[in-house]
Amino acid sequence: MSDYGLELLAFGPHPDDVELFCGGLLAKLSVAGHRTGIVDLTRGEKSSRGTLETRARETEAASLALGLTLRENLELSDGWVSPWAGFESPERETQAPVARVVEVLRRLRPELVLVPWEEERHPDHAAASALVTRALFFSGVRHFAPGLPAFSPRQVLYYPLRHLAEPTLVVDVSEAYPRKVAAIACYESQVRPRADAPATLVGSALSLSSLEARDRFYGAQIGVAHGEPYVTREVLGLADPVDHFRRNAFARPLFFPQRR
Repeated sequence: MSDYGLELLAFGPHPDDVELFCGGLLAKLSVAGHRTGIVDLTRGEKSSRGTLETRARETEAASLALGLTLRENLELSDGWVSPWAGFESPERETQAPVARVVEVLRRLRPELVLVPWEEERHPDHAAASALVTRALFFSGVRHFAPGLPAFSPRQVLYYPLRHLAEPTLVVDVSEAYPRKVAAIACYESQVRPRADAPATLVGSALSLSSLEARDRFYGAQIGVAHGEPYVTREVLGLADPVDHFRRNAFARPLFFPQRR
């Protein structure tokens, strides 16, 4: 019997972050029959646009578009995400944000985990990366926040947001791309350019086209229409390189990374 629950679990600082930057991978795996999920750390209540009610409806619609198995929200304070929050409290082992993420990991037991990359313009995004990274370590420590058995996923992938990290790998999401676009479009309050709403980066006129340009650029690096970049902190190993490259054969790349 497998020691894992979900095949893929993605953590997002706010509702819509996962859809924007790694929605293609979730859509692709759900179509393939894998169990996928998203855990949003906050409800995005500090957003310049929309309300909690509209964002909740948009999140539900986007989850359906991606074919998710589950979606949860930890309801941490938007704008105050911190990997150190709660450690001054006597209840730190159950109430601190890191302990709450540990509980999610141990309960859902995902085989593959997606985490925001550490470099990011939004402070909550960078803090979310540090928070989930700490939780991934302590999830495997038996005496940390006792209650559920210790657990470590098979692999962790970091997904870049606005900062362009050099990827360890690029996933071909070309066939799933319409589903990603549909999921993003569900967040109309956030992504639709409007003259009568506050100016935001994600809601600016070039925002969505620039994100597609990013996915097309990374796709061109592996010779496909659309690709999503991911970073690992460990060296990846291959048990059978021949089998791996037979099953992952791509056309000639159109762009090449800089090698220092």
